[in-house]
Amino acid sequence: MKTLSLLTAASIAALIAVPSAASAQQKTLYVAGYGGSFEKTIRDEVIPTFEKENGVKVEYVAGNSTDTLAKLQAQKGNQQIDVAIVDDGPMYQAIQLGFCGKLEGLPADLYDTARFKDDRAVAIGIVATGLMYNTKVFKEKGWAAPTSWNDLKDTKYAKQLVIPPINNTYGLEALVMLSKMNGGGETNVDSGFKIFKEQINPNVLAYEPSPGKMTELFQSGQAVIAVWGTGRVQSFANTGFPVDFVYPKEGAATLLTTACPIAKPNASPLASSFVKMLLDPKIQLVMLKEYGYGPVLKSLVVPPEFGKMAPIGERAAKLYNPDWTVINEKREEWTKRWNREVER
Repeated sequence: MKTLSLLTAASIAALIAVPSAASAQQKTLYVAGYGGSFEKTIRDEVIPTFEKENGVKVEYVAGNSTDTLAKLQAQKGNQQIDVAIVDDGPMYQAIQLGFCGKLEGLPADLYDTARFKDDRAVAIGIVATGLMYNTKVFKEKGWAAPTSWNDLKDTKYAKQLVIPPINNTYGLEALVMLSKMNGGGETNVDSGFKIFKEQINPNVLAYEPSPGKMTELFQSGQAVIAVWGTGRVQSFANTGFPVDFVYPKEGAATLLTTACPIAKPNASPLASSFVKMLLDPKIQLVMLKEYGYGPVLKSLVVPPEFGKMAPIGERAAKLYNPDWTVINEKREEWTKRWNREVER
């Protein structure tokens, strides 16, 4: 992740894509969240109903978690964003920096893992970080499906592997998992860096952060295996493209998609209402079906046909939960090292 201290004033200014509060209409709610298929799901399934029920216009500002956190930092003291939807790692930073307001009236049946301290944020979906592969190509080549993080080192995937970079949670969690498998972990990632540099790099076609470009690389036939999350893979598979998700035998890593209302003077109560709408059982099922998110409500009954990839039940219980306190302290250092040693 390019942490906030790494961003230049110019790059921070360039990230500010939301109109100023002075020019915004009083009845406009600004929601910053992921782009790609997630944005489409929010625009199709959430925003129209919310606008109709609350008499408000919702403006969606797409960007990855790093971008959204940088916007919050750049707008400190004059926040234009009302709701932020980011990965759990950046959310811990946003809370620490005082950007998140308190949520009231959260559902009583939330899983403990979905709750953040003082209810300053809430998880809206559980994602597993693991492997994606093209089932058609693997069948044609007579290759067995991948089963391990170690498969990323297999030379038969030379220049056919795609991994998001370290400023993306998927890439960062791959580094942590490979370190953990080789005597390290969050407190010592030397082994992970060594494996990436010496054994995985020769296979990498691209370190690609964009979901759209990731799917393009698969559709063009250039890529056949990747590190990605259940949400992205489920969404891609829903288009009819022959991909499947693998929970590596050493464990898949937890990624929580989280949301918080932004703390600011005269904050609109609709910000909290928007976050809580994402926890509505109907929306939770939509997110499961369309986006492969494991639900965060204990009482939700999951139709069997919806839960093919999502981390639910035993799969969710076996996920590895990264230590974000350690990671966030080290992330700037890891990013510099990644750019120097891995993605050169």
